[in-house]
Amino acid sequence: MLSPLKKLLSPFFTADDAQPSFDEAHGLQLATAVLLVEVMRSDTQVAAEERAATVAALRTRFALSDDELARLLAQAEHTAQNANDYFRFTSAMNEQCTQAQKIQVVELMWQIAYADGHLDAHENHLISKIAGLLHVTHGEYIAAKLHAKAATSLGN
Repeated sequence: MLSPLKKLLSPFFTADDAQPSFDEAHGLQLATAVLLVEVMRSDTQVAAEERAATVAALRTRFALSDDELARLLAQAEHTAQNANDYFRFTSAMNEQCTQAQKIQVVELMWQIAYADGHLDAHENHLISKIAGLLHVTHGEYIAAKLHAKAATSLGN
């Protein structure tokens, strides 16, 4: 019965289950990228503008080369397709990020959602759910949304 759970978690832990098998920086990058990719994938189609906004958000958040960025995005897309929930990603961020950094990630999610010029109800719900898992207050969530909206054509 525990075998499927161990198989699911095995990429993230060593044999003694005590230490993560990847360094914290990469784990945080992947967790952030997966959440951003989930916003990109949450409406009915992935618009080119949303993909470009996701790449720009990852470039803004992390100092990565083009090759590293492409690998991270591919890994995040694969991981997002196979993920059952967001807890393992948000819990890593809750452990390693400041409140300001988590708010910045929520704002980046809003930027991706607004990138195609249309806010889908699924995008809105997903960002709200993830913001809650990141312990971002409603006021911080709304401020991030308004800031991202003001930076787009929807803000006019």
